[in-house]
Amino acid sequence: MLKTRALSALVMAPPALLAAWAGGYAFAVLIALAAALMCWEWHRMLNGGFALSGRVASLGCALASLLTVARPDIGLAMVLLAALTSGGLAGNDRSGRGWAGFGVFYAGLPSVALVWIRAHPQFGAEIIAWILLVVWATDIGAYAFGRMIGGPKLLPSVSPKKTWAGLIGGMLCAALTGVGMAFWAGASENTSLAVISAAVAVVAQIGDLFESWIKRRCNVKDSSNIIPGHGGVLDRVDGLLTTALAVAAFSLATGKTVLDWQ
Repeated sequence: MLKTRALSALVMAPPALLAAWAGGYAFAVLIALAAALMCWEWHRMLNGGFALSGRVASLGCALASLLTVARPDIGLAMVLLAALTSGGLAGNDRSGRGWAGFGVFYAGLPSVALVWIRAHPQFGAEIIAWILLVVWATDIGAYAFGRMIGGPKLLPSVSPKKTWAGLIGGMLCAALTGVGMAFWAGASENTSLAVISAAVAVVAQIGDLFESWIKRRCNVKDSSNIIPGHGGVLDRVDGLLTTALAVAAFSLATGKTVLDWQ
């Protein structure tokens, strides 16, 4: 399984990094595809199928990602419209409508956030690279430290394999990645980015735990089996979703990016 996971990662990482480097519609198309697949997985987990509500969610999130390249406000409006429409088509059960609508926000808002972040005229590519590398470092660190050290469980009722040692290891690897990113970007001071990267590791782990809780609620092991060794798209990007939202919120609240050295 570890060999399969490594091979899948080697296949997926280069296209993701190339699209992130290219930016524009090349990156938006990749995000749109991922968003559509996430909605497909969401509805399969919740309902065991992919009815009209799910198809509307997939189409709406994909369009929102593409529209964000030129008009982020219209991209956000499309997410809202898709959530309302998908929820309305989900049936008469209020809980089902709520989960259908929430699934659009869960997949669509981070997708819009990633495209919006990449569009930054000065640091867009660097920020996306930093986000991807920090999330990947968190996953690797959590897995390695958790396996080597073990110890007390982080939240056994949700994810019985995750440990506090894994969380700390993920934060450490994320912080080191932040230091490396600061050196690569030519920053004279790298402590702040190390601290932010460690905090992002916690945010990524929260995203991972949330998706684990959803899968337990739906009584499924993986969101799908589309990626050999990894499960589904949601299984692979659960930490990225919460991280993208957190970074976008940071930028909106402060008026600057995490890589804005000036």
